[in-house]
Amino acid sequence: MTFADLGLSDQLLRAVEAAGYTEPTPIQAQAIPQVHMMKDLIAVAQTGTGKTASFVLPMIDILSHGRRRARMPRSLILEPTRELAMQVAENFEKYGKNHDLKLALLIGGVQMGDQVKALDEGVDVLIATPGRLMDLFERGKILLTGCELLVIDEADRMLDMGFIPDIEFICEKLPGTRQTLLFSATMPGPIKKLADRFLSNPKYIEVARPATANVNITQFKVPVTTRRKRDTLRQLLRSEDVQTGIIFANRKTTVRELNKSLRRDGFASGEIHGDMDQPSRMAELDLFKRGKINLLVASDVAARGLDIKGVSHVFNFDTPWHPDDYVHRIGRTGRAGAKGRAFTFVADEDAEAIANVEKLTGMQIPVYALEDAEAIPAIDQEIAAPKQRVERTAPAEQSRRSEPRGRRLREDEPRRADLREDRPARPLEEREPRRREYPVEPPSAPGEWNGPVPGFLAVSAL
Repeated sequence: MTFADLGLSDQLLRAVEAAGYTEPTPIQAQAIPQVHMMKDLIAVAQTGTGKTASFVLPMIDILSHGRRRARMPRSLILEPTRELAMQVAENFEKYGKNHDLKLALLIGGVQMGDQVKALDEGVDVLIATPGRLMDLFERGKILLTGCELLVIDEADRMLDMGFIPDIEFICEKLPGTRQTLLFSATMPGPIKKLADRFLSNPKYIEVARPATANVNITQFKVPVTTRRKRDTLRQLLRSEDVQTGIIFANRKTTVRELNKSLRRDGFASGEIHGDMDQPSRMAELDLFKRGKINLLVASDVAARGLDIKGVSHVFNFDTPWHPDDYVHRIGRTGRAGAKGRAFTFVADEDAEAIANVEKLTGMQIPVYALEDAEAIPAIDQEIAAPKQRVERTAPAEQSRRSEPRGRRLREDEPRRADLREDRPARPLEEREPRRREYPVEPPSAPGEWNGPVPGFLAVSAL
């Protein structure tokens, strides 16, 4: 089967051929005809199977006929992350170069003025993250009553990020007579309820069992201690001859520290995480795509939406907390029929997390044995050795406290406590109380006493 058999227009076929594609993937072969027939669609497929093109290509043909109006987008595509939204926008620009279509990208981290200006001029395709779209809608900068086609992409990721209430609100503001397409790698219960509520008699397509990993990816789990993770990573980077790799960590602080450590060791690495502003994230991705750096340390914001050719390795520096994220992380490699390798570091505290991953994927991940896994430097052994608590007896502690600080006393030298015991105690009534006298300012009014005040400081009221 070719793209010409799917009923695409000649202009679109030329753009697809120029992009270097000749045969559609299974999800594209099944989804594109259904979208052309203006039917609602639920498509479940693993990452890296070409889901984006399966709705971008037919949308270009559908939207090529019609008129755009200010602040009223004709179609809406919801994406969970900025990176995935930018990836979809690049696909529209690549495949729609022979069509007169205007698109707008609504994402956070960039100035809102340019986005509002684009909406005022009218757009055919609006690609947005739920947060920025809700912000502009509440400000009255956008109207959704003219939207004819809605795409909810990566619906399971929307669920993980807590966007389902926002999506429900957005769907309620859209016209009832619309076409809705829902794409997801998995189909959990809340997503099924969302589809039942807002889709009308949808066509269900599933080209792979939910939460299955790509067969082109060779997977391994690496038993390692938390202290040895960085050394193990550096060893794998050198022994695996990594050309282009992505290293995932669960925490943003880990991403920053790991990138600094790799740079100190001479690796060409960069970082991307949620605390970075959008221009910085785009700059790091551009360096990675152009080959200026070959390692990208990332949080889960890069687990979806990164379609970079030639990613040979994926390293899970931390076992992901959510098993679904494992499928999406390793899906950054082995794309478009290429081969890839994925390594997941498993410490003692990751036993439950890796068990959930294996339960979800339905496979036992083989163990990768390092050659010098037992070779721990002496300094690490010394640090890792548990410290033994020394119990002291009460007499030893008492004698230790009685000794003066500084030099050690001779055996025949009396201690201070002994000297105090030889001194006769004075009766309490003969002892004079300690007095501290402070000078006081001259009286500010006649008759005030200005003598010394024993034991405290006189303060005049202001």
